[in-house]
Amino acid sequence: MKVMIRRSHAGILSLYVPKKDLEEPIVSQEKPGLWGGNVTLGNDWVMALPEMPEGTTLPITVEARRISGEL
Repeated sequence: MKVMIRRSHAGILSLYVPKKDLEEPIVSQEKPGLWGGNVTLGNDWVMALPEMPEGTTLPITVEARRISGEL
C-alpha cells in the first residue's frame, strides 16, 4: 500500500495511510536508517518499508507492506 512518511518539526517520524485516512507516529524501527526494515506504529501495526538509499529526504511516498495489526 502507498504510505507517506514524514518528520515533524519536533523530529517525530510519522506514517500516513491515505486509503485509511490514518496517521500514526513511528514508535520503533528495526534499522537505524529506517529503510529496508520493519517499523512499529503507535496503533501497533508493523509495516515493512522498502530499501532506499541512505540520506533519502522526507516527506516521501513509498510502497509499504503491513506485516501485522488489525484493520
